[in-house]
Formats: sequence, C-alpha cells, structure tokens
Amino acid sequence: MVTLADVARAAGVSKATASRALSRPDMVAADTRERVLAAAGAMGFEFNASARALTTGRTGLIGVLVPSLANPYFAPIVTGVQRALSEHGDNILLAVSEGSQSSEHELAGKLASRVDGLVFIAPVSPDSAIREFTSKLPVVTVDRTVPAVPGVLIDTPGGVADIVTHLAGLGHRAIAYVGGPEGSWMAERRNSAVEEAARRSGVDLTVLGPVAPRIDAGLAVAERIAAERSVTAVVAYSSYLLLGLHLGLRDAGVRVPEDISLAASDDLTSISTERPDTTALRVPLEEAGIAAIRLLQEPNPPKRARRLRIATELIVGASTARATGSGRLSTRRR
Repeated sequence: MVTLADVARAAGVSKATASRALSRPDMVAADTRERVLAAAGAMGFEFNASARALTTGRTGLIGVLVPSLANPYFAPIVTGVQRALSEHGDNILLAVSEGSQSSEHELAGKLASRVDGLVFIAPVSPDSAIREFTSKLPVVTVDRTVPAVPGVLIDTPGGVADIVTHLAGLGHRAIAYVGGPEGSWMAERRNSAVEEAARRSGVDLTVLGPVAPRIDAGLAVAERIAAERSVTAVVAYSSYLLLGLHLGLRDAGVRVPEDISLAASDDLTSISTERPDTTALRVPLEEAGIAAIRLLQEPNPPKRARRLRIATELIVGASTARATGSGRLSTRRR
C-alpha cells in the first residue's frame, strides 16, 4: 500500500510538504505541488480525509444538513456550498433529516466528528440543540436565525410581501396564499409578511396550508380554488406548487391570468420546460450557499455572530394581470 511517506520520498520533499501539497495546495510553491501531485498520481496514492486530519488537523470536509431532497429549493443552496468549497479542494458530506428534529440532531452529531464545520439549511431543531455544536466546530445556519450563531437569511418573506403589494396594485382584493412547508421557521415568517402586506394594502387574505412543495399538492389546491371561485389571485411559496396550481386550474377551465392571477415566491425554472411565464421571485440560492461557506471559513470571526441577508427580486411575468372580479373572503387561516 502506498503511503504519504512514499509519495514524499518520490517527490524529493518532506512528508509535511507532501501533505500540504495535497491538502492545502495554495500553501505550496507551484513546482513543488506539481512534483507531489505527479508522484501521487503515478503511485496511485489517494489522500483521504482521515490521513488529512492526522497530518493537518483538518478533514477538508464540511457537513451539510438539509430537511429534504424532495424540495427543489434546497439543491441550489447545496450547489453553492460545493462551489465555494471546491475553490480550496474541500468537499461536503450531505445528510437529510426528513424534517425530523431527532434525526437532524443525531446526524449532526455523527457528522461533527468527521468534518471541519456544519451548515444547517432550514434546520428544524431548537436553538439550543444547534448552539451546542458551536463548542465543537464552526456552525452556520441558512434560512434560520439562531442567537449567537452566524447565519444567512434569504429574504423570501420580504419578497412575498412585494408580490402581495404588486397584486393589490393590479386591483386584486381577494388573494389566497398557499404556505409551507410544515414546521418551517421561514414559513412562519413568510406567513407573517404576507398577512402584514395584505393589511397594509386592504386585501382580503386566505392563508392555506401548510402544504407540501409538490405538484400533486398544487393540483389539490387548484381543485378547491376552482370550486370556490372566491379569490382573484393566488400566491404559492413553491414553484412546484405553482405548476400544480396552473395545471389544475387549466383542467378546471379557469384561465390564467384572465380569470385568476398566479405568482410564486421562487423561480425554479428548471422544473418544467412547459412552465408558463410566471410572476415570481428571483432567489439567488447558490449565492446563499456560497455566503454560508464564507461565514464558516472566516479566519477571524467577529465576537458577535454575523448575519448575511440575501435579497430577492420580483420578476413580473404573464401569469398576473389586472383583476376582473372581486373576491368574497375575509382575512383568515384554513
């Protein structure tokens, strides 16, 4: 079996230099790095995480926890994390909690002994459970604020408020907001932002949900809305939901936007090539993942945990138009 010492001897450098060339190539002169990499490649040597940890105190791995892989919102965030890590030759260990507090805590505990830091994306655990890991390694949250923990906040609450204001400006006075997912910290903030925007704009609002971010869930909501015909606009927190809404309303003979306007709080255009030109928020999710790694790897982190806010942008598409009727709903939850 080829060892690090064998590679160092073949490259004519010390074992420590060979280790740096493989784990932190930016710290080694270019010609030295090339000799070490050439020797390692010729000898079939792979510098694994365990070896790296023994020689440098670092594994070169970051643990990333997400509540779900079914929700397409999270994938671009993970991509951003990976992109930022790859700049230094690092990588991720991904764990999926399925929205369970106990699973999230257990998985974080397992990762903590194998990685250099943890990124919690939309965590569901209590603040105290997340903070306990900060005594062991750097921790950053995305789409969640935890006292004394650095975090990245994507301003979808402000964005959905902008959508409600936009719809009110088009004359819509009865709007439904389809919110979720269940147990989400950020979903509660979006609900509050929508309700406040509706009050400011004099809009009658119905909050539906929480609803899962799935096309079939959107189809079910569309069936209900088509039957009641009591709102002139619908805002969904997920593009998957919105696609289901659009398909379901079309099948029910409800025209978009002539009969009802539709909008979403994200713009995941890759979900369908048949997806309509939709009024939605442009959400820089990859930027949020990159920002999380920048926070995690700050060489001299400030005493007070930093928070970075990622702004969204309202893009007006063909799925919203001026209201042609008036709704009969009062502000309430269902």
